[in-house]
Amino acid sequence: MQITTFNPMILSKNADEIIKLFEELGFERRHQVDNIDDKDISSVRMKDANGFYVDVASVNSVPQDMSTIRMNVRDFDEAYEFLKSRGFKNARGEDHAVESASAKSCLLFSPSGFSIQLTQHIRKEDK
Repeated sequence: MQITTFNPMILSKNADEIIKLFEELGFERRHQVDNIDDKDISSVRMKDANGFYVDVASVNSVPQDMSTIRMNVRDFDEAYEFLKSRGFKNARGEDHAVESASAKSCLLFSPSGFSIQLTQHIRKEDK
């Protein structure tokens, strides 16, 4: 399995406040995706001068802020099966993934409770 990105991600109803905090810490917005899964969900990728990344997603359906690990991979299906075979469960039901023209992703919970936001970016050469 090839991991291409591995960093913290925060899911929150108050994403704007969290983004402001990280901007005050020296992080800059690098990329934003809106209307994820045709819902009022957006995700902002941030980076600081030291090369550290954090993603902040605006998600109204979470009861409180949640920290997760964003893990981008080259092969979603391979990574998904790997994590499932180790007891991870899909947060939205068996085999549900959010798919767009540019990415495929889902939130998975480990047996002990930590979570991974598994994502594969669909590159032009993958289409």
